[in-house]
Amino acid sequence: MALSAKEDSLSTVIGESILISGNLEGDEDLTIRGRVEGSIRLTKTLIVEASGIVKADVSVKDAVISGVVVGNVTASDSVQITADGRMVGDLSAPRVIIVDGASFRGRVDMGDFDAERKPAGEKSSRPPLRAVPPRPPARPPAKDGASEEKRVQAASGARPPAPPSAPPMPPILVGAKRRVLVKKGKR
Repeated sequence: MALSAKEDSLSTVIGESILISGNLEGDEDLTIRGRVEGSIRLTKTLIVEASGIVKADVSVKDAVISGVVVGNVTASDSVQITADGRMVGDLSAPRVIIVDGASFRGRVDMGDFDAERKPAGEKSSRPPLRAVPPRPPARPPAKDGASEEKRVQAASGARPPAPPSAPPMPPILVGAKRRVLVKKGKR
């Protein structure tokens, strides 16, 4: 496969028959079709093609994995594992794309999402996250046999539901209190 003049000047290609053992560092894109063992540090994009095998810790701006990568990958912008890609190791990047059909085993750390999306010193437009208060522990059942529902209703002043045999109350009287008159008489 021939490379165009533009593609050739912007990218370094490690061919299918090449094995590199050691540390790679650079300021341009790197396409791997062969095998690399060691470490890779780039300020640009790493592309591991389907025939490429990388056994290294990787630190790049962007990574596109279509081959095999064994090692941790740290990217300042994004990591994409394509459908043909296989990776074993941890990913650390603000954007991670794992396409359906890709194989991945490891952990993903996408960092602090607010820190990556806003410039330093600028306040976020989103309100801060609030901690959810813990739920109070469940109360033990009442000794007199009263259910939790009855205790909550008694504490809130709410009326218990009418028994099924009682006629429904008219809407006007639903919230009204009943008065019971007791006459004391002679016995």
